[in-house]
Amino acid sequence: MAGQERHISVWNACLRIFEQNVEPKQFSIWFKTIVPVSLESSTLTLEVPTDFFRDYLESAFLPIIKTTLRRVIGPEAKLVYKVHPVRKGEAMVYPAANEMTPVNKPVSINTFQPSSNPGPFVFPGIQKVQINPRLNPVYCFENLIKGECNKMGINAGISISEQPGKTPFNPLFVFGGPGLGKTHIGQAIGIAIHDRYPDLVVLYVTGNEFQTQYVNAITVQNKLSDFMAYYMRIDVLIVDDIHELIGPASQNAFFNIFNHLHQSGKQLIFTSDRAPVDLFNFEERLLSRFKWGLSVELSRPDYDTRLTMLKSRCFREGIHVPEEVLEFLSNRIRTNFRELEGALISLIAHATLCHKEITLGLAERVTEHIVAEEQNEVTIERIQSVVCEYFNITREMLLSKSRKRHIVQARQIAMYMSRNLISNCSLSTIGMEIGGKDHATVLHACTTVSDLMSTDKTFRQYVTDIEKMLVPVAR
Repeated sequence: MAGQERHISVWNACLRIFEQNVEPKQFSIWFKTIVPVSLESSTLTLEVPTDFFRDYLESAFLPIIKTTLRRVIGPEAKLVYKVHPVRKGEAMVYPAANEMTPVNKPVSINTFQPSSNPGPFVFPGIQKVQINPRLNPVYCFENLIKGECNKMGINAGISISEQPGKTPFNPLFVFGGPGLGKTHIGQAIGIAIHDRYPDLVVLYVTGNEFQTQYVNAITVQNKLSDFMAYYMRIDVLIVDDIHELIGPASQNAFFNIFNHLHQSGKQLIFTSDRAPVDLFNFEERLLSRFKWGLSVELSRPDYDTRLTMLKSRCFREGIHVPEEVLEFLSNRIRTNFRELEGALISLIAHATLCHKEITLGLAERVTEHIVAEEQNEVTIERIQSVVCEYFNITREMLLSKSRKRHIVQARQIAMYMSRNLISNCSLSTIGMEIGGKDHATVLHACTTVSDLMSTDKTFRQYVTDIEKMLVPVAR
């Protein structure tokens, strides 16, 4: 009995601390109505009346709640909410938002007065500046689903977060199509570094924002020096969508900032929708520096990764979605995490606003327009399906190591079609998706198909027929 009541005694101890630190009226409204449910290991589960109650509690009192729980339960304390609905039914379980938005320490930056024109022996003033890291606590490693599509990027990010600026991965250049998690990985590294090394100054900025800041700086007298001094005090610089940094002047400023930070052992992290070699209108000296560290490509998530992501998001939202519905979504939406997550949120919104159960039928109706758009795009999976259908083989045979002539030809045609019909798709991505081959194998396959098309009429007809099956889908 004593073990069963432990959660009550622990919560009462917390209440006594809250009462001493929270205004009486606030304490009565927001704390006395909470019901302790259980305490398992270091995880305390509390029952609250509504979603709004939970959200306000976290936004207004999270610091004191975290401090109190760790004081009473211990440093490993965790909190889970159970929202008790008004209507009859099972309560929904929500994980607590255990992380606050990271805040950098104030740093001293050399600044000039706008009206001054200092000579070489005039020392600038010192100003304390609070640099907002601009990190979203939702984009942490705990909310990032690892799969074959992003495993290398996540592992490199974790290694960097343990020793920022001291690994071979400096800079880290993460690239890939939209919605594959580039921003999430970049911010997760920043959040992990801030948690481990709170004295380091972390900054997340987009390439477009950097360029806008630079333009604003050079249009105000003597502000360029302040701009450069600001960026040269950063310990961990994360630049999202670096491909948006265009223009020789802004690139020159960034080049100097890059050199200063890199030589000072600071960590640099960049994301882009294309590989460094494919960046146009960039100075060669800057491109060469992007290649100094590690370049990681993110690919489309496979089925298992998509399904795991949906389950994780359902847990974060505190919503129960039937397994068959999650499997349906994972099968139907294959492009990227963002579209998959958007479909799930749309489904939850329809069910909530229309007071309907989340069923397979509702999922089919909600995702109808999303799937229709996706079917208008040629994907590697679609190419594999069409090639297998044309040659009457299974996908397992296509992706196998079989050296049978008709299977090898089918595999090579699939690689050739992927390279020619899908934009911004690298050879390494194609190879990974089609039997785990390397980029040299894919390049050899494309050359072989081109050669056979010019010499073998029958083979050329194979390629033409398959292309006709795929092209209407792309229109």
